[in-house]
Amino acid sequence: MAVLRVENIEKSFGSTRVLKDISFDLEEGQALAIIGSSGSGKTTLLRCLNFLERPDTGRIFVKDELIFDAADPATQLEKDVRRKRLHFGLVFQNFNLFPQYTALQNVMLAKSLLAREDENYKANKKAVEKEIEEKAMALLDKMNLADRAGYYPHQLSGGQQQRVAIARALALEPDILCFDEPTSALDPELTGEVLKVIRELAEEHMTMIIVTHEMAFARDVADNIIFMNKGVIAEQGPAKEIIDNPQTERLKAFLSV
Repeated sequence: MAVLRVENIEKSFGSTRVLKDISFDLEEGQALAIIGSSGSGKTTLLRCLNFLERPDTGRIFVKDELIFDAADPATQLEKDVRRKRLHFGLVFQNFNLFPQYTALQNVMLAKSLLAREDENYKANKKAVEKEIEEKAMALLDKMNLADRAGYYPHQLSGGQQQRVAIARALALEPDILCFDEPTSALDPELTGEVLKVIRELAEEHMTMIIVTHEMAFARDVADNIIFMNKGVIAEQGPAKEIIDNPQTERLKAFLSV
């Protein structure tokens, strides 16, 4: 089953076309790696999926539900954006943790804010917050950070901060977990601990989109790879096939760098 279907997405900033007719499917339980040089449109694509940018053309479906159609204003209402973002958990390059909150509070925050919108929240506040805290602690434990729950971001290494960010994204139970170059802000010695977490999520069949420059990791962990070049999908297919047997000169040149 295609949990995500992207059809003919285009995005321009001024006169610069950043995405050009992007279409692909993502099956439930699969990991998709998106590779390409800087400026190829990878991050813009993730931002369009997460409604941080609005595509100029195209449609986006999640589990066969149309959640965005550039030709239909009814699918673009601001009041619906937050709900639609819940389909996608986004892990940024630079962690984006709230410095005034502990690791545990960062993981709990979004879920707690959503819970407060429920009309029964006040009557059940203690039980609801306890459940949210227990689930957040379980996620930190999954990230091997249970002993750092009370630490603030500045007290954590870059790798630990990124693992807190992953736990925060997982807390909302998204249909698709998206990573935007999750190791680009890390020192080499910390990269491995974050890649290990993503590898474990792939083994658990978490549906993921991973923008990455780690080619060996993409080959071994992703089910499929999309290679983007100058805003278009220049090549796509099974991960090992794309990395081991590139068909286009553009991809061969990219992999040889």
